[in-house]
Amino acid sequence: MRPMLLTTLPDTTRPGLLRDALAGVTVAMVALPLSLAIAIASGAPPAAGVTTAIVGGFLVSLLGGSRVQIGGPTGAFIVVVFGTIAAHGYDGLVIATLMAGVLLLIAGALKAGRLIGLVPEPVINGFTIGIAVIIATSQLKDLFGLTMAEVPADVLPKLAALWQARETLNLSALGTGLATMVLIVVLRRALPRFPGLILAVGATSAAAALMALPVDTIQSRFGALPAGLPAPALPAVTLQRLTELLPSAVVIAFLAGVESLLSAMVADRMTGDRHRPNAEMLAQGAANLGSALFGGLPVTGAIARTATNIRAGGRTPVAGLVHAATILVVMQVAAPLAGQMAMPALAGLLILTAWNMSEPHKWRGYLAARRSDVFLLLLTMGLTVVADLTVAIAVGVALGLALRLARRDVPPADWDPRDR
Repeated sequence: MRPMLLTTLPDTTRPGLLRDALAGVTVAMVALPLSLAIAIASGAPPAAGVTTAIVGGFLVSLLGGSRVQIGGPTGAFIVVVFGTIAAHGYDGLVIATLMAGVLLLIAGALKAGRLIGLVPEPVINGFTIGIAVIIATSQLKDLFGLTMAEVPADVLPKLAALWQARETLNLSALGTGLATMVLIVVLRRALPRFPGLILAVGATSAAAALMALPVDTIQSRFGALPAGLPAPALPAVTLQRLTELLPSAVVIAFLAGVESLLSAMVADRMTGDRHRPNAEMLAQGAANLGSALFGGLPVTGAIARTATNIRAGGRTPVAGLVHAATILVVMQVAAPLAGQMAMPALAGLLILTAWNMSEPHKWRGYLAARRSDVFLLLLTMGLTVVADLTVAIAVGVALGLALRLARRDVPPADWDPRDR
């Protein structure tokens, strides 16, 4: 369970250090707008996403079992974070994240990192697609610039409310969001190694400001972004709060463990290395504890940012440390500029993130699988969208393990990078 940083440091050279530093800066430019957008979509203050990327990202790289893992907030948490905040307040989310950190530390100490292989692939695919649907629908209000007194939390009532508000369509907001999406796609295909996310969001936000378009920005809606980290603090903890927040903590710990280990597996395939799953679990536990102490969101390994790190030349945890430090420096120097990012631009970014997260190029393969796997995927996806993520995971895992025991010939999982 030794951190990978201690293994790689003795062999670090000056050219390798420079390469990792450049990769870290590149990843930071991708992580900054994503962290802000994920926090906003989760119903949290925008600064919480940045805090998570800085504190969580630093601890994941410092203590983790992967050479190239990048930690931070991801889209997979939006649903559970939004629900936890709505039901228990932001203090409740902090307590649940602290509890999740403790659960992950226990899992790492018990060497449970390899249990990821027991989670059926259709279950992971199903709740991932379901989460993508929820993320995309949550961004339609800002993409279309609709004016609504209240947005329902559940998907079907939300779509009905959005349709009723269609007369308030803001064409300036829609144009800004669509232009951002087009620019992201073009830059991703033309310059895959270039941090196109921040350039796309920055360019369309600047254009909206120069043309004085009537679109919301982060600052106009949430106020100025802080230029540094908040002081660490603990909310009031009681036995009753711990009991009522335990289900949320279990889901956060499950998602953090699953996604971080999947991300490490993807990184292994891209680099030819082997990660240390139990060290990674311990790092995720420490990262969630650290993020919660500073008022941040849940942390996990971010698959798309990890893949970006590898493509940019990162080969040791130094890249992840530089990524966290770069975000901190950028916020200290340019917090007012970050606050001018347009809300429709961030909505477009998250809708594309949700699309890529669902891996549409794999849908045909999913439907061609055995009927039991298709049923399990659709059931998990449906429960995630119309019921509750906790219910979806519990039912999906229980049914999936029963099916696995019944046939005992499940092929190995084939994970690809997904934008989260």
